[in-house]
Amino acid sequence: MRILGIDPGLAIVGFGFVDKNGSKLTPVQYGCIQTEAHTPEAERLSHVYDGMIQLIDRYKPDAVAMEKLYFSRNVTTALPVAQARGVLVLAAVQRGLPLSEYTPMQVKQAIVGYGKAEKKQVQEMVRMFLKLSQIPKPDDVADALAVAVCHAHSYTLNSKINEVLGR
Repeated sequence: MRILGIDPGLAIVGFGFVDKNGSKLTPVQYGCIQTEAHTPEAERLSHVYDGMIQLIDRYKPDAVAMEKLYFSRNVTTALPVAQARGVLVLAAVQRGLPLSEYTPMQVKQAIVGYGKAEKKQVQEMVRMFLKLSQIPKPDDVADALAVAVCHAHSYTLNSKINEVLGR
């Protein structure tokens, strides 16, 4: 199973493709889609959408996992990020991909075992899970890989639960 993890944003969209084979996780490709700060918002959204469509078509994931938006302080960035998230959801849905969403706390819980873990702890665990030589940069890329790993763990858990329940 190939999972596409996404950390949504307007300036930077982190992405990470991870293959899950049994309990083994293998990174396939990861990076970010970046948009220019002084470009009109509509053009930036189009760039994010087009970039994601190209990635989906090239790496052909079986599932998409995306971080849910959480804004506690900086509400001024909430709307542009929400719009970017919308075009990312649209790209996945148009390609017929199942989409799962995880809160930052769920991602931390799945990766570190503690929902209030520090960002550096999560990044280091992602590096270890995927056997990477270093933590991916920028942080958005590491966050996207964390979402993909979270989905891989959640998918395994849900499969085992369904197996026990006979579904």
